[in-house]
Amino acid sequence: MSATFDIAIVGGGLVGASLACVLGARGLRVAVVEALAPPVGAGPGYDDRSLALAYGSRRIFAGMGLWDALAPATTPIHRIHVSERGRFGVTRLDRDEEGVEALGYVVESREAGRVLLDRLRTLDTVEWICPAAPESLAVEDGSARVRVKEGAGVRTLRARLLVAADGAQSAVRTALDIPTRRWEYGQTAVLANVTPELAHGNVAYERFTEQGPLALLPLGPDRCALVWTRRDEEVSKVLGLDDRGFLAALQACFGDRLGRFVRVGARSAQPLALTLALEPVRPRVALIGNAAHTLHPVAGQGFNLGLRDAAVLGELIGGACARGDDPGAPAVLDAYARWRRRDQRRTALFTDALARVFALPLPPVAAARNAGLLALDLCPPARHWLARRTMGIAGRLPRLARGLPL
Repeated sequence: MSATFDIAIVGGGLVGASLACVLGARGLRVAVVEALAPPVGAGPGYDDRSLALAYGSRRIFAGMGLWDALAPATTPIHRIHVSERGRFGVTRLDRDEEGVEALGYVVESREAGRVLLDRLRTLDTVEWICPAAPESLAVEDGSARVRVKEGAGVRTLRARLLVAADGAQSAVRTALDIPTRRWEYGQTAVLANVTPELAHGNVAYERFTEQGPLALLPLGPDRCALVWTRRDEEVSKVLGLDDRGFLAALQACFGDRLGRFVRVGARSAQPLALTLALEPVRPRVALIGNAAHTLHPVAGQGFNLGLRDAAVLGELIGGACARGDDPGAPAVLDAYARWRRRDQRRTALFTDALARVFALPLPPVAAARNAGLLALDLCPPARHWLARRTMGIAGRLPRLARGLPL
């Protein structure tokens, strides 16, 4: 079997599905190839994983016409509290100072996926091919060809542009032998949901420790999403603790600002590395999301950076098609690479610098860090710069990231 599309997206996760929604709404014929079928009949649970949405990502969902459906499932972040364990330096960001309803939002990944899939089901020009996986691909004159295994059968998809949105271990990137720059941090993020004794008050905490950063994000009325960075050699010990031991270790690391931690759910681990694809485009191919870059989770920028990739690529493809141009032409791909280069590199450097600087144990460096946190807290222009960076509204923005429809 063979089928022809305007765009073929390999990877139907949150970033790939977002791009499919953008393009499908413009009437483009889109194929989405996804390996994992969405869970059926799964209700909400204490252990649902979550992600941080920057304020700029709210704008993108609003521009896509999806925010009203997603908003009830989100928890707004009113303030961000940044500190270092055992030291007095602190920086605080506040929504009132930035003149916004929230600095960001926390949402269960399952809910974000549900909203996107509900929209995709309404788009007649989008074909969801799942569960399926690419077996081979080739770039020919005027199109990309992807051979896809779906169940017991095989299909060949032809598209004027192939988009790789298939994650950090991208099969498309590997098949095309696209080089990457990679740095292993020697750290692993321990992920869990916890319940503190005191109300979180819609405050997100970023606390730097000797092991790495610890983030607590408000999730619903009484939970917090925990992202606890530990050195690789410590992870098995931490994961092996029973609930009481885990909560005691977390308490010692975070402190008593939220009272005692009274509950923890299932724990999982995610090794941390910085990866940047050195060629985000190839003839008839573009990389977005984790296929193009993976970041340290400090400051929660990974998904938001990928969503901006989708917003920019969607705008450029839509503009090309509206003019009657080829959406996979070199001019379109070069424009995407140029537009995204600065944001991708700047965000990668920002998160990498935070992870590295706060990992240095030297007393003079620690003293300088604390002085820097205090100076930042006392300097409104510097706080405003940091807030805009974490909110994803700095630099050149696509229409969707300004809350405008395409």
